[in-house]
Amino acid sequence: MNTLRALIDTGVPLVAVSFDDRGGERAAEEARAARVDVAEIRVDRFGDTGTDHVLRQVAAFRGLPALATIRSRAEGGFWQGSEQERLDLFRALTPHVDAVDVELSSRAVLADVLATAREHDVLSVVSFHDFDRTPPLDDLRATVRDAREAGADLVKISTMARSRDDLRRLATVLLEGDDLIVIGMGEVGTASRIFFPALGSKITYTFLGAAPTSGQLDFEETVRLMRRFHPDFGRREG
Repeated sequence: MNTLRALIDTGVPLVAVSFDDRGGERAAEEARAARVDVAEIRVDRFGDTGTDHVLRQVAAFRGLPALATIRSRAEGGFWQGSEQERLDLFRALTPHVDAVDVELSSRAVLADVLATAREHDVLSVVSFHDFDRTPPLDDLRATVRDAREAGADLVKISTMARSRDDLRRLATVLLEGDDLIVIGMGEVGTASRIFFPALGSKITYTFLGAAPTSGQLDFEETVRLMRRFHPDFGRREG
């Protein structure tokens, strides 16, 4: 059974940590020792994106639920290869992870990535990122609708939150739907990383020993606050 699917089905919010290929086995051991819920493997940040190297890095995280993404440059990622190369890499790594994350805007590869995920009983996260603003509510709703129609198991919305109105729009979208990951980036959005899980956001993201994404809290602080404000999370963590 897909481990990440089983964890999400409990209804308890999860904490994900992003990793590139700089730490290898050491980083994987640190993640296991810290009891990270989800290892987000950012293949687009790898120094070497050859298939053999990528699969060795994925194998290092065996025993941890792994979510792999090859983020496009259009949505804040670092992938420099062609779309065909990206699709080939998704196809190679998908059987070895619990979930894949592909952007809704990646129309050239989206359908094939999701088909590969279904073939291997791997969760599909269809994501949308806006590092400049939070779009109007109707646009956010349309994004969720389009991602679901594409075949997403989970829809991820991550936008720059510059005001309380931005947070309200994100919260409204979250409350209107199921199987969502909703994140407000930036200083204003930091609260969303702890409190949106109480509204149903499935995963919150943090970091171990690396530079944070805009608005992130570190892993230790995130877990401390999650235990304080989410009793079920605290009980599960023991």
